[in-house]
Amino acid sequence: MDFVLCQCLGYLLTGFFVESILLEESDVSVSTYAAACALCHAWRTERYILLGAQNPINMTGYIVGALVPIVFTLLLRSSKKVKKRGVPVDVGGEPGYTIRNSRFPSPVETSWEGISTLAELFEQACKQHADKPLLGTRKMILREVEVTEDGRSFEKVHLGDYEWLTYGKTFETVCDFASGLVQLGHKREERVAIFADTREEWFIALQSCFRLNVTVVTIYASLGEEALCHSLNETEVTTVICGNKELKKLVNISGQLDTVTRVICMDDEFPSSANSRWTISSFADVKSVGRASPVDADLPLSADVAVIMYTSGSTGLPKGVMMTHGNVLATVSAVMTIVPGLGSKDVYLAYLPLAHILELAAENLIPAVGGIIGYGTPLTLTDTSNKIKRGTKGDATVLSPTVMAAVPAILDRVRDGVRKKVDAKGGLAKKLFDLAYSRRLSAINGSWFGAWGLEKFLWDFLVFKKVRAVLGGRIRFLLSGGAPLSADTQRFINICLGAPIGQGYGLTETCAGATFSEVDDTSIGRVGSPLPCSFVKLVDWPEGGYLISDSPMPRGEIVVGGPSVTLGYFKNEEKTKEVYKVDERGMRWFYTGDVGQFHADGCLEIIDRKKDIVKLQHGEYVSLGKVEAALSISPYVDNIMLHADPFHSYCVALVVASQHAVEDWASKQGVAFTDFAELCEKEETIKEVLSSLVQIGKKARLEKFEIPAKIKLLSTPWTPESGLVTAALKIKREAIRKAFSEDLAKLYT
Repeated sequence: MDFVLCQCLGYLLTGFFVESILLEESDVSVSTYAAACALCHAWRTERYILLGAQNPINMTGYIVGALVPIVFTLLLRSSKKVKKRGVPVDVGGEPGYTIRNSRFPSPVETSWEGISTLAELFEQACKQHADKPLLGTRKMILREVEVTEDGRSFEKVHLGDYEWLTYGKTFETVCDFASGLVQLGHKREERVAIFADTREEWFIALQSCFRLNVTVVTIYASLGEEALCHSLNETEVTTVICGNKELKKLVNISGQLDTVTRVICMDDEFPSSANSRWTISSFADVKSVGRASPVDADLPLSADVAVIMYTSGSTGLPKGVMMTHGNVLATVSAVMTIVPGLGSKDVYLAYLPLAHILELAAENLIPAVGGIIGYGTPLTLTDTSNKIKRGTKGDATVLSPTVMAAVPAILDRVRDGVRKKVDAKGGLAKKLFDLAYSRRLSAINGSWFGAWGLEKFLWDFLVFKKVRAVLGGRIRFLLSGGAPLSADTQRFINICLGAPIGQGYGLTETCAGATFSEVDDTSIGRVGSPLPCSFVKLVDWPEGGYLISDSPMPRGEIVVGGPSVTLGYFKNEEKTKEVYKVDERGMRWFYTGDVGQFHADGCLEIIDRKKDIVKLQHGEYVSLGKVEAALSISPYVDNIMLHADPFHSYCVALVVASQHAVEDWASKQGVAFTDFAELCEKEETIKEVLSSLVQIGKKARLEKFEIPAKIKLLSTPWTPESGLVTAALKIKREAIRKAFSEDLAKLYT
């Protein structure tokens, strides 16, 4: 009897061993299972011999050895439940399939008792953490211009350490600047525009306006003259706060600005006689005036409009989205419940445009939890960034942030930069990196036989520690938004930076609130469950073939409801009525135009875009965004725009080539070229890139008609300055079509 008990114990242990593999959802082959049973049999044999058994091998042992692990595996497997991250909820409005966050029965409006506006939230934080550093800016040591061999010039900077303002000093500065605005003659009912790159003065100006209940118009620093003029005139802005660079843009359109009377320059040096129609003051002077003549605060209410945020205008002129204090506070409150352990020890690197809701929400959240904000720029982010003088340190190295927000384009650059360095080293270093990466990838994908425990620690220490140093070495959480994040980049960041990525989905119209992936959700291609401030509904779109009755997952247009949904578009009632609806229960809903599907655990996946659907000559429908997202993972692609013409049966594409990847291929193939532009024109280069796109398209299960039949390779990147991508680096489809109309026409000949 003791022998049988010992046998069963061994088989039970084997069953748990096999179950641990299966529950990780790895691929368990028959040979793996046989090996486990053999291990069990070997253990059984050893036990028999030790106990003096005469016949260690019998059929009963084999039967028990095979059946017990199977039974326990099936029992444990069936008992495992999918974690519900989002659950169905009954709501009003148009019929659909609606999900809420599983942890919050009703939408979150504020996470701080008695706080209903951003002004109150900031004042409370400053009082609680008065002596702690809040805002940091690096000291400029040296600025110079470097000229390359081909005659091109680039500005390079040598920056020093961060210099800090405490919470108390920041609040004092905010109060002084607010008083200064009043002394300059700015009235509460007038609007202020902030037109500058992200910096500490931007944040101070924002909070100053909030204390006066003055609505802030946010404008991207990269916005073109036509859109800039439209935004300022439409909102009847009287005071513009900007940098020296932006002041020059204002001067160029000064004759077209109807209401601007005051300009405040964040930089000390500026042309004081730039325009006789304006009163031009320095930021420092306004603070001094306010300090000498303080004015009492005029705090807003939750329903007051805090910001009119102009979108970056991917199609036509930008629209101004009206956000109340309550809207933004709801998103800030919701994100705080999602980011694990967010608190006073966190250091945030701010470099994305504050004119984007993702950055604006983040910079209002960090002070609320007692964190630190250090300012940087995309061009000085790392030690190898374009604007950093060789041998000096980038922002991330000096600051060592713990949390960052990023758009996929930035994360793609980090990935490509690391890969480029690894490939350049070659030899043993590359083999070691590839081995470490594949071992960790296997583990993250769920395999029991990947690198866990001590092996993970060794790979982190030997290989990935150097990669993590690129962003300061302390990153513990990354928030990605603004566009879909590729699976390849997500896994690369997970492994090399050792940090989870919270991929969010939201729009300016929903104050970035919609969905957010939780820290323990390692899946790819999804954008998480609804934020605690949002309900997310799918409604039927019969024309596109997406229905909530679809199996195995409900599909449809994504509609977002809750306190983060904004009031609508400024002076654009027609467009507001088209996409905003208020249901019979008083909840406000925004129709996104995106198409999604819900997984069993309540997480959302974006699968299409209504406006990106084009019908080809023979009736096939092509989703431009879906195809672009699938093909953009090609190493040869820096950016891509698919083009479909209803009068033709195939698609074409404009491809901004990745210089490193294409030149590396050419070098290996012995393709001669004088410069990158010439290389992109060569027939063999085009053939190689197109072949890559076809292979990736097939792997992504795209239809033949969805994969571009012809491509045009471009050597010059698309930048916000060129007007071909937005400040959030999304492609401006119409602008690109106009700029490359002749090239697109040639692809169809």
